[in-house]
Amino acid sequence: MPILSSRGAGSAKGFGLTGRTRSPYSVDFLVIAGGGSGGKPDPASGVQGGGGGGAGGFRTSYPGGSGGGSSSQSSLTFDPNTVYTITVGAGGAAQSSASTAGNSGNTSSVSGTGISTVTTTGGGGGAGQNGTSGPGGSGGGGSSGGGPSPGGSGTANEGFAGGSGAGSVPQFHAGGGGGASAAGNPGAPGGSGDGGNGLASSITGSSVTRAGGGGGGPHAQNTSQAVGGSGGGGNAGPPSGGAGVAGEANKGSGGGGLAGPSPASSGAGGKGVVILRMPTASYSGTTTGSPTVTTDGTSTILQYNDSGSYTG
Repeated sequence: MPILSSRGAGSAKGFGLTGRTRSPYSVDFLVIAGGGSGGKPDPASGVQGGGGGGAGGFRTSYPGGSGGGSSSQSSLTFDPNTVYTITVGAGGAAQSSASTAGNSGNTSSVSGTGISTVTTTGGGGGAGQNGTSGPGGSGGGGSSGGGPSPGGSGTANEGFAGGSGAGSVPQFHAGGGGGASAAGNPGAPGGSGDGGNGLASSITGSSVTRAGGGGGGPHAQNTSQAVGGSGGGGNAGPPSGGAGVAGEANKGSGGGGLAGPSPASSGAGGKGVVILRMPTASYSGTTTGSPTVTTDGTSTILQYNDSGSYTG
């Protein structure tokens, strides 16, 4: 007679009768929080710019390194039949209120019995006019009104700071939001700062760059438009007015800031993502939240674009 595995005969995907006892196994992760949204200056001012939103924090155990210039972290060990909770953080909502900083993104995480919870910090919101940029996984960009405004700080092992804003005539240019692999660019006489670049990871089997910062809002008389960092950072709104571009969804990227004359909203932050990579021989097949399931060689990869769970 075949031996029942520790999962039992009624488990999903027909793994019940395996003739072996399943053992703990190593799982690599990529956890990115939601990005921050861009800041909005006062349209009545006609000149200032709002800071770009910072990218969500980026932590991974897969080769290539985590955000903020740190090395890859230790992989997780999953136990059979244990439920692991996957939380995917939403991006910060677009900012529609004048002279107001952007909204921070929300945390993403992997948690469960027997492991140290992996949590990443939401991206910081870009500064509004005369305001303060938000700290985060990567920090929001500084605004350009009322004197130079520093960018928000990043979080160690997750991301970089936002760029500072320049706040004197003719330098009303905001800073870009920080990214996973580089700080946001500062505002300068020549224009507002681009968002900091994101970081590439091959955990899915191909290289994908994620977690770029949003571009900083420009002076109304500038002819250029700051762009978001690589990995999905949103572009700033155009100098003549118009909405900031949202950070790319499921990359945790920051949204773009606004130029002063615009009555529109800043760019929203992009939703985060959680990716798990494990040996196919150990994969249980039991999930909630409808992750995308792919394979790469002898590994199975689960990409969670929304919250859910995995049973080891």
